[in-house]
This record gives sequence, C-alpha cells and structure tokens, in this order.
Amino acid sequence: MVKAADRAENPARSSVWLETRAARSGGGPAGLDRDRIVAASIRMLDEDGLAKLSMRRLATELGVTAMSLYWYVDTKDDIIEFAVDKAYGEVDLAAVDAAGEWQDRLRVLALDYRRMLVRHAWMSPCAGQYLNIGPNAVAVGQKIHETIRDTGLSMNRQPSAMSAVFQFVYGYGTIESQFGRRAAQAGMSQDEFYVDAIKAFRDDPDFVDQVGGMRDLLDERASHGGVSVIWDRDFAYALDVLVAGIEVMVTREAEAAGPTET
Repeated sequence: MVKAADRAENPARSSVWLETRAARSGGGPAGLDRDRIVAASIRMLDEDGLAKLSMRRLATELGVTAMSLYWYVDTKDDIIEFAVDKAYGEVDLAAVDAAGEWQDRLRVLALDYRRMLVRHAWMSPCAGQYLNIGPNAVAVGQKIHETIRDTGLSMNRQPSAMSAVFQFVYGYGTIESQFGRRAAQAGMSQDEFYVDAIKAFRDDPDFVDQVGGMRDLLDERASHGGVSVIWDRDFAYALDVLVAGIEVMVTREAEAAGPTET
C-alpha cells in the first residue's frame, strides 16, 4: 500500500499511473469497482469541492465501508488522479480531428478544455498538483502537440505557443468556474451575482474615484446581456488574438529563414 508520507517524500515520481499496486487476496466487495468509485468521487467533487472529499464520506455515498475502497485504491490521491483523468476524457478528440485546419482544431480543443474546467471547478488546482499522465490526459496532450506542430512553427517555438494558448485557457476556465461556484454558494445565478457585485462596487462612495475611469468599460460589458454571453464573447475574441499571433510568428520565421531552394 502506498502511504501519503511516501508520496510527500518523492513527489516528482508520485502518481498512481507510475505505481504498481500489490494484488489483494480474495475478491473485492460485491457491486463495487474502480469505475463506480471514480464516478461517485466526481459527483462529490462537483458538488462539494476538494476539501470535503474523504474516504469515509465516499464510502458512505457508495453504501460500503471505508476499508472496502482500499481493494481498489491506496490513497485519496489515487482517487483524485483517476477522477482527473476521467475529466480529461470529456474532451472530444474526434471533434478536434473533424475540425480540419489547425486553427479550427485549436479552437475546438481550447473550447472543450475550457468547458471541462468550468464543469469541474476542482480540476484547476488538481492540474497543477498532479502529474496528469493518465491515458486520457496524455491523449489530450498529444492532440494539442499535433495541432501546434501543424502550425508550421519551429520545434523550439512550439512549446511556447502551447503555453500561450493553454495557459490562457486554464486561467480563463479557472476564473469562470470559481465565479460560478461563488455565485452558487451565495444562492444566486451568475447574472444576479454579477449585477449585484458591480452595483455594490459602483455605488460605494469609497470607490467613486477609482470607478470613474472604468465606467465606460463596465457599461459596455453590461450591454451584452447575461454573464454567459460575456464569457463566450471574450473567450472567442482572445482566442482569435492568440491564433492570429501564431500565424504572424509563423510568417516571421519563414521570412527570417529566407526563400527555400528548389
């Protein structure tokens, strides 16, 4: 069994995907398997977040004893890693392939990745905490690499382009998901929460001078309807800027290399 202390001692090599679990003798509890455990953990993570996930609460959700879970996982970290990879499996790679040109494939990848982060607010911290080397995560990573490779950028520039696009998507999806969670915790829709927060900010006498230079921007954003419209509009335009930037850099590299010999 892998102990939490062992993971802390060597975090660079700590992953359920790198460890060989010792076989348990006999059979596991009837009606329980790893897929069912992971599905229940995702439901709990979506509803309550990382802080409230525990082996005891998960066992109660599944109607089994906490010890029953150890037939299939060694630690709570194992469960989280399995849940993370299951979430990566929601990215529709077939739709990416069907999109055609690299620009369109990149947009499909970015949008699906963002939507996954928003559906699962717990994914953002986990993506930085764990190695993300499960089969679904690796498949998504390979698709990202293939798409960036097809831009025509030189090999030493491809990682930078991947970072520019997908660190943006990660940050955008994180903010969007946390905003949604905060609104839900307040018992409000995102639209209600946004309007109430902006009104409180604009009406507070202590912020009058600070808000002055931002009023045009706040008014412009408020003119676009619901918060979801703003999220989608800003994301699409920012992604277009990044795609255009990659196209410019490809052109620059070609011009710097000069004409090719025939």
